[in-house]
Amino acid sequence: MPSMASAAASSSSLAAIRHPHFLPAKHVSPPQPLTHPLPPRRPPRAQLVRGAASTPRTSQAELRPDSKNASALSAELRRLARAGRLPSALSLLDHLSHRGVPASASAFAALLSACRSLRHARQVHAHLRVHGLDTNEFLLARLVELYLALGAADDARGVLDAMPQRGTTAYSWNALLHGHVRRGRGEAAGPVADAFAEMRAAGADANEYTYGCVLKSISGSSRPSMAMATATHATLIKNAFAGAPGMLMTGLMDVYFKCGKVKLAVRVFEEMPERDVVAWGAAIAGFAHKGMKREALEHFRWMVEDGVNVNCVVLTSIVPVIGELRARNLGREIHGFVVKKFGERKDVAKVQAGLVDMYCKCGDMVSGRRVFYSSKTRNAVSWTALMSGYASNGRPDQALRCIAWMQQEGIRPDLIAVGTVLPVCTKLKALKEGKQLHAFALRRWFLPNVSLCTSLITMYGSCDCLEYSHRVFHDMDKKTVQAWTALVDAYLKNGDPLTAVDLFRSMLLTNRRPDAVAITRMLSACCDIGALKLGKEVHGHVLKLRMEPLPLVAAELVNMYGTCGDLNAAQRVFNRTESKGSLTCTSIIKAFGINQKHKEALNLFAWMLSNKFVPTKATFDVVLRICDAAGLHDEALGIFSSMVQEYKLEASQENFDCIIRLLAGAGRISEAQRFADLKSTLFNLPTPSLDFEQQ
Repeated sequence: MPSMASAAASSSSLAAIRHPHFLPAKHVSPPQPLTHPLPPRRPPRAQLVRGAASTPRTSQAELRPDSKNASALSAELRRLARAGRLPSALSLLDHLSHRGVPASASAFAALLSACRSLRHARQVHAHLRVHGLDTNEFLLARLVELYLALGAADDARGVLDAMPQRGTTAYSWNALLHGHVRRGRGEAAGPVADAFAEMRAAGADANEYTYGCVLKSISGSSRPSMAMATATHATLIKNAFAGAPGMLMTGLMDVYFKCGKVKLAVRVFEEMPERDVVAWGAAIAGFAHKGMKREALEHFRWMVEDGVNVNCVVLTSIVPVIGELRARNLGREIHGFVVKKFGERKDVAKVQAGLVDMYCKCGDMVSGRRVFYSSKTRNAVSWTALMSGYASNGRPDQALRCIAWMQQEGIRPDLIAVGTVLPVCTKLKALKEGKQLHAFALRRWFLPNVSLCTSLITMYGSCDCLEYSHRVFHDMDKKTVQAWTALVDAYLKNGDPLTAVDLFRSMLLTNRRPDAVAITRMLSACCDIGALKLGKEVHGHVLKLRMEPLPLVAAELVNMYGTCGDLNAAQRVFNRTESKGSLTCTSIIKAFGINQKHKEALNLFAWMLSNKFVPTKATFDVVLRICDAAGLHDEALGIFSSMVQEYKLEASQENFDCIIRLLAGAGRISEAQRFADLKSTLFNLPTPSLDFEQQ
């Protein structure tokens, strides 16, 4: 009775012989569709046609079951692997194994590149032994990297330990390190450091690719380790940068930027013997990432002066910096350079999307639209840049239309595009469009994305759909502080501060540490319900979290105590605030005004101006309301004039109404009428005829 192994082998061999590629021409039948739950995606038809044209056709006689044409069969294996038909390729490989026909190393390399599952990788590994290629260092190194990329660390370790020259060559170790980097997803620094230490202990000589993997693992980590960076730097100096100082010093500079050590990164950059476009681009991107916009522009100018040819990668880093600085003239120069240098190259699409974003940030929507519609390769990135520009320039309705227009062009919105439009729906209170975006995100498996869920909670809250906000929050796997805060804010905006307080307490019970935004929302709820005791509890959390020095939190504390009637506590918080500004000064002025201390509030306003604090529009609104409550018409006129003429701020209808009431109450009817006429002219209102004597 045959054993189970022989039965499996015979069934596998029969399956291989029945494959369409082994049948004679007159018996060829169309291949049946695969029933695998995740079938490999077939390449486009045009791609298949090109592949067929470039590959020499093999005669049916060479691919018959009794054929032993190894080169023709290996070529067929490569063709199937490159076409994504891995199950068919494995069936053919199984047939070759049973007939003793050797497959080439290049065929196995193509099979390893096509593997997407651990089961297929192990099958290819087994066939490597059968075909006598289990000593091929190149294939084994690729297998180690594949196992690590698929999450099979034990299998990768087994292959590495069985390699004959494991202790003397860096090739297999580099595959192990690169596999950890591919699999790491932000946490590869630890495994790579352990593997590198083991490699050095085994006596293998590290080369530039080894150190490149180590540096890439540190810079790609979610929390780059400065200790690992300095230790790697010392090792590189000891080994004379492994003969590749340009490449490794560029990687080291990127690591220091990611660690926040800008001075060390600049020192490495200055010590480079030769600076190519990659080194300059890394320096510019590092400065831009750290928010050092002026330094990024300076290095870009020095790069051009040194005669280094600018590529699209460098332009992609520098164009957003120009937009954030609102340097429109410099942006126009870069735009002209792109048109002259790159023309209609395919890799210029990202630069054109950056130009659209740059012009929109500079407030030049006309130029932004011109760049967008002149581009022949519009994609989701350029559409998102245009939508963001419309939203930031006061055209949310156009931003909402853009997401429909891009789909009419056959471009599907990605996660960033949906995340850009959801705040627009919040601003417009467009519930219908928001629900459509929610459904689209569900169909495209964008959810549960934390940022997207938070935007949905805010959008439903602004549209008075608290049930939907709560449902989205409940379905989140990872409830972040931002999501809790968005739900709290939704209940506050819908006039339910008590539920907001309960949600805040529930957040604390989940051991979530509230951020400054959550604290200010909670203090605002205390103001709404006049809960001084609860406000003191929140103040205790502020002290525990050491947030009182933050101007936003300090201003909200002053506002809470002033609204709840504890003026002394508001004064103490204001006095303890070291970094006073217009925000905290406005809060203490408002606190005194609420508690009928009008004279003291105006004295604080005078103190604020004498200490060179710049008042904002909110400050003038508060002070004018205090003058209105106290009946101080002359002071109000002076403050109004200062707001408009000295600080160049636009007066609102409420400001005009305040001045009109004060002047009318003081009997200055002609001046009140003049302000009323000016108000009607500025806001396109009908001209009133004030009859104060009858009032």
